[in-house]
Amino acid sequence: MKAIVQERFGPPDVLRLVDTDLPEFGAYDVLVRVHAAALNPYDWHMLRGDPLVARLMGGVGLTKPKTRVAGIDAAGRVEAVGASVRGLRPGDEVLGFCPGAFAEYARAEADKVVPKLASLTFAQAAAVPMAASTALRGVRDVGEVRAGDRLLVNGAAGGVGTYAVQIAAALGAEVTGVCSTRNVELMRSIGAAHVVDYTTEDFTDTRAPYDVILDNVGNQPLSRLRRALTPTGTLVLNAGGSPGRVVGAVGPMLRAVVVNGFVRQRLRPLPTKQNREELLTLTGLIADGKLTPVLDRTYPLEDTAEGLRHVEQGHARGKIVITVA
Repeated sequence: MKAIVQERFGPPDVLRLVDTDLPEFGAYDVLVRVHAAALNPYDWHMLRGDPLVARLMGGVGLTKPKTRVAGIDAAGRVEAVGASVRGLRPGDEVLGFCPGAFAEYARAEADKVVPKLASLTFAQAAAVPMAASTALRGVRDVGEVRAGDRLLVNGAAGGVGTYAVQIAAALGAEVTGVCSTRNVELMRSIGAAHVVDYTTEDFTDTRAPYDVILDNVGNQPLSRLRRALTPTGTLVLNAGGSPGRVVGAVGPMLRAVVVNGFVRQRLRPLPTKQNREELLTLTGLIADGKLTPVLDRTYPLEDTAEGLRHVEQGHARGKIVITVA
């Protein structure tokens, strides 16, 4: 099969398109014929091996990439199933978490994929797993957003942000999206009641503080984020695209955990998970017309490096997707 491989840490130029063996799969796994795979900030962190503290924690590999074929989000058709797999069979269209997704075939644990809705293209379906799950967890579970709450999403035009705005609006929250000038109308079209253009306004200067802030960017100090919250508000910190080559988002998150013990506000890091129940909830919202994947652009498999460059620049509108077949 053809796959994008990475033998060492570095910029997108280190990626190569090669012919390699099909991935092995076990009794509780499925082999997926990948039709589309989404790009995430996670992928360029893995590509460059940063933040450096992640190497020491074992997340990306110490001196070379832990995973030769990158990618995690995919949509495609089941090619084969393990002996103990029930409920899936060859030919089924699925979406979910498929390690090694930047390839023609990827292995997935059977309980980490769910049926793809017929209404979604493979590109749209691939855009769902990581970003939409992160948004759902941040808004519903960690942020505990309820109807009538005032929620601000920093980084609202990105992959997680576009899902978070829609999910919060579906829950009945009053949503403010922070984005650049070119994305203002996009924010309104997906359910934001208010929009802050960060090129002309600083949302932390607000006189009407928010009940919940979901920060996907990491470009504001903790003190200013807290100032934009109500006295008992909740700050949800998403590590996704946070800058910093040495510690990345780890430093700010640790500071938030420490400060959290001394203030009335709730300062919460957003944990990462791969959860089937979340995927089913998300496909349910899509089926009900409450959630729609926002796609910026697609690239063919051989241009994965170019797609990662675009993601790393931090200005994607929604999701970037690799089309495989």
